[in-house]
Amino acid sequence: MLETFIQYLITEKRFSKHTCLAYRKDIEQFSEFCDLSSDKDFYEVESTLIRGWMVSLLENNYSANSVNRKISSLKTFFKWLLKEGMIESNPASSVSGPKTTKHLPSFAQQKELDLEKIEPLFSDDFEGLRDQLMIELLYQTGIRSSELINLKEGNVSNSSIKVLGKRNKERVIPISSSIFDLVSKYRALRDELVEKSEYLFVLKSSKKLYPKFVYRKINTYLGRATELEKKSPHVLRHTFATHMLNNGAGLEVLKELLGHANLSATQIYTHNSFAQLTSIYSQSHPRGHKK
Repeated sequence: MLETFIQYLITEKRFSKHTCLAYRKDIEQFSEFCDLSSDKDFYEVESTLIRGWMVSLLENNYSANSVNRKISSLKTFFKWLLKEGMIESNPASSVSGPKTTKHLPSFAQQKELDLEKIEPLFSDDFEGLRDQLMIELLYQTGIRSSELINLKEGNVSNSSIKVLGKRNKERVIPISSSIFDLVSKYRALRDELVEKSEYLFVLKSSKKLYPKFVYRKINTYLGRATELEKKSPHVLRHTFATHMLNNGAGLEVLKELLGHANLSATQIYTHNSFAQLTSIYSQSHPRGHKK
């Protein structure tokens, strides 16, 4: 039954492999907690059992965010069982997860990513040029690390990139002429040194990049350029979104560029923009200064 559900997530919901793996682990963990030894045992699950599991997770120091994600996995699973006619009601539908504290996304200041400050960090060889292009694409387009890794040669033109996002949803993002110039330089040097690949970004061995490699590179360069505590590829996505809003972009446009399914996911960046407005107000208005 679980295998059929996972196949449903892949084919119909178009969830990523990473997401499907998380769903599988959540359901298996719940099954182990409740000692559910057969498929039929799932048909007898009640909401009190799910709440008991949630309390157990919190007592074992799982964060509220992690618990909510696990409860969400169960809700989707039981919703599927209901859809398939295996149960008469969804026991997870009445279960509310623990309240979470909303944290504002970390982002770099514009002056920290000025070209004059960033460019000297990179060497002139293949790896330096590749790393610089990685940083610039993440910052100037807001794409995810996984989208950067899977960016193919044929998806890059002189004015845009075509990205395959979550649930295999394609979107086209404009790029600047400076980005394409950097792409051209990188391609020329790469083609001299590395075997041909369908992917834009590769290692010296011509193999495709992998998440830990990208994380290490971005972490290193952001550590040299910024004062941020968090220094991940996703911070550059947050930085892109925040700088776009601070410079006049609308939420609907930003939603499309980021590939968000709904506007609520994009609205978190308005908090950072308001903080920017507050800062400008306090510095500019004669009575805006706090005494």
